[in-house]
Amino acid sequence: MLAIIAPGQGSQTPGMLNTWIENQELKALIESWSQAIDLDLLHLGTTADADEIKDTANAQPLIVATSLLGAHALGLTNFAVTSGHSVGELAAAALSGAISSNDALSLVRSRGVEMAKAAAASPAGMSAVLGGDRTEVLAAIAALNLVAANDNGAGQIVAAGDLSALAQLSENPPASARVRALAVAGAFHTSYMQPAVEPLRAQAATIATHPVQINVISNKDGEVVSDGAEVLTRIVNQIANPVRWDLCMETMKSLGVTGVIELPPAGTLVGLLKRAASEVESFALKSADDLPAAREFAERHL
Repeated sequence: MLAIIAPGQGSQTPGMLNTWIENQELKALIESWSQAIDLDLLHLGTTADADEIKDTANAQPLIVATSLLGAHALGLTNFAVTSGHSVGELAAAALSGAISSNDALSLVRSRGVEMAKAAAASPAGMSAVLGGDRTEVLAAIAALNLVAANDNGAGQIVAAGDLSALAQLSENPPASARVRALAVAGAFHTSYMQPAVEPLRAQAATIATHPVQINVISNKDGEVVSDGAEVLTRIVNQIANPVRWDLCMETMKSLGVTGVIELPPAGTLVGLLKRAASEVESFALKSADDLPAAREFAERHL
């Protein structure tokens, strides 16, 4: 059983579209998406530097576009299930058939802008807590009035909230844990992002949804969602609520998934999966050069 998954913010790297746009059809697709959302994805994915693509308003649409481009090039339609981490859920929604790729890109363009505005209005941050006892880590986060914004499994929980509280967490980490500040502009997936929710909900209300062709595993609770409208509703609500990627991986295991392909810009989710579910084979589709091997991998698990 094959799952295809899409990464979230922080997975971007300079030049990550370079190998893909050597194919003229894929280059034309990126150019058409750039026009549709009024953002130069081609520049962002080829010549922009790390600081430019770290900007939330740029990073989010670039990541989703890269994932969708990789999926288009891969050309698989008969896999079992899909999921995405945080903003990657919009790529998964398009892969599932719940919404169109163009609508996913339009919504993620607005998502990036609105979340950047919310972050600027209320300075806050995020830090990864690596290792330690899960119960102790969660207790330490709560004691500082922080939020476990990403529960990623595999011994990685991301705390989010007030910058001084995050500094305290770093100075006094839970036993056997280390704390690493993340280069993000705000406390994503917390109440700090609430101002971004209503504008996105209003835009989502104008988007046509369709019965899903591929079931989606939701970040909210790891549940399998088969209704297109519910997929979209959950994605909007998730902007200000924690990501439970640990539960998404548990659901993949319980469904009997034997192989997972992570779409570009790949690597982060495969790393988590290898630590949390080593029995599930995984493949990181990082560049166009990986396509033949990715198709061979898929054949073994379809």
